[in-house]
Amino acid sequence: MAEVVGADDRAALAAVEDLPVLSAADLDADPHGMFRKYRAAYPFVRHETGGYLVLRHADIERLGSDLRIAASETAHPELFGVTEGALFDLFAHGMLTANGAVHRRRRSPFSRSFAARMMADLRPHIRRSAEQLIESWYADGQVEFVGRFAAQLPAQVIGDLLGLPRADIPSFTELVYAVTRFLSASILPDEIPESEVACQQLRAYVEKTIEDRRRAPRDDFLSDFLGKADAAGELSPLEIIFQIVQLIVGGTDTTRVAIVMQLALLLQHREQWEAVCRDPSLIPGAVAEAMRFEPSVASFIRVTAEDIEVGGAVLPARQLVILSTMSAARDEGAYERPDVFDIRRTDQPRLLPAFGAGAHRCIGEALARIELEESLAALAARIPQLRLDEAPAIKGHSGIRRLDTMRISWRP
Repeated sequence: MAEVVGADDRAALAAVEDLPVLSAADLDADPHGMFRKYRAAYPFVRHETGGYLVLRHADIERLGSDLRIAASETAHPELFGVTEGALFDLFAHGMLTANGAVHRRRRSPFSRSFAARMMADLRPHIRRSAEQLIESWYADGQVEFVGRFAAQLPAQVIGDLLGLPRADIPSFTELVYAVTRFLSASILPDEIPESEVACQQLRAYVEKTIEDRRRAPRDDFLSDFLGKADAAGELSPLEIIFQIVQLIVGGTDTTRVAIVMQLALLLQHREQWEAVCRDPSLIPGAVAEAMRFEPSVASFIRVTAEDIEVGGAVLPARQLVILSTMSAARDEGAYERPDVFDIRRTDQPRLLPAFGAGAHRCIGEALARIELEESLAALAARIPQLRLDEAPAIKGHSGIRRLDTMRISWRP
């Protein structure tokens, strides 16, 4: 079990000793099947790497805003023996893993800049970027979609937002993918050094970018953020660096995976792809359903501050908890026919679980939705005759999920 601090109440721990312990290998091999099997019998189970997996939609929705459960701070790196270095600092100094006043202080400079109305102003720019990417390979009649579109669009959007050179995109995206590997419970010990080196390099890149922007401010998001942070005087130099590192990490890989999966799912359900091509008003529903059916973010890690009753059992205090939004998204108690992909679904929750909940709900949700909608709209309008030649294999049951290649073709 993941004992975050010394637990005095051994009786509470003993009460859950008979829970099944699920292995990362079994979960990665068939996450939906494993979740379906155990969700029916248990509100939560134990995970071999430590802590508890909460499985049911209603419980995850409630716990996401429960003040007795907190962001994990440095519990995740410590679970894997990482107690210093850039990966540790990513958790120690970022807003995503902070709590209370520290979280509010770190998140505050972003809040106004990421307001939904301001993000909506970026929609035409994002659509143009998607169209330009399509035109760059349209005449070829085929493309490897992950590298030539899905990885490019969110990186361009976040890069343009921060005023980063387009030429830097290939290098910083590769660093991001190496860092996000560490965010999964499936990370292997021999993979951690690669993630650490990548995080060090990403930190150095961001630090230099900030230094350059301080010397020569621009009319852009990064200069605005630095101005607000400096005026407030509440963030340390290290906190400023890691807010931007987290922004780059959170704004690229998750959206990349989501762009791939929404197109793959639609092309695997041809009648729904054709419906989207005929009727663009179906696009928001298609985006929401793809994020439910195969989410790019499978879970969020939290820590219990005290014993919490969940489904008739007790989550012990001071323990690591994995809120499996991936399991919640296929919960028979929340959705009709949850294992059916249906873009016309009428039982979607108002707040999609994949974006988190409570004070830690994703600050970039509006931007991500716009990227997903405009990328799909551009593809449907320009290449309705798309064919799926090689479907992507999506892997992972926790954190940010991973995928390989996807090939599509068409007649120009």
